Amino acid sequence: MESSQSMEFSRRDFLKLSATAGAVAGWATFGFDLAPAYAQAQGLKIDRATEVRSVCPYCAVGCSMIAYVTGHGETTSFNTQPTLVHIEGDPDSPINGGSLCPKGASTMQLAVNQDRVAAPKHRAPGATEWQDISWEDALDRLARLMKDARDERFVETEDDGDTVNRNEGFAWVGGATISNEEGYLTTKLFRALGCVGVEQQARV
Repeated sequence: MESSQSMEFSRRDFLKLSATAGAVAGWATFGFDLAPAYAQAQGLKIDRATEVRSVCPYCAVGCSMIAYVTGHGETTSFNTQPTLVHIEGDPDSPINGGSLCPKGASTMQLAVNQDRVAAPKHRAPGATEWQDISWEDALDRLARLMKDARDERFVETEDDGDTVNRNEGFAWVGGATISNEEGYLTTKLFRALGCVGVEQQARV
């Protein structure tokens, strides 16, 4: 009884087997050796890739990821372009244990998207189009705006004369991917600038 059940297969199995056999017989007729093709198809696209640890860029959970990059750190890297080929959850992470939510699992689509903005953009007051600018220009403009906003909205003393040195010109919100050490240093910097509004995405 067991042997008869083990020989049973569905209509779908029959069609798959027939298609495979037909393809093998057809290409073999023309003298093609399909063994190398089968061997290549059985290999994983990450076989020769380098593992790079990363963190999911979305929410405040901070799930760990493994990004697989080809052409990175190889002996032929001088004539190859590092290419991201796969992203998955890090099974060694105590936070997510290798799992990812739908947004984290779709990070590959974000990283290699042709529509991804690759440079800072600026739209001048009254303009309708965005213009590409360099990172140096973007950082200079950011520093200038922060300085101007701090000078305009800085409060040295309260009405009763108490010294407060409070900056009401801007606030800071930390991202989920920064480490504890980075969060500490950034908080110290913005506190030194007098910021009252200092928050972390993990609490939002």
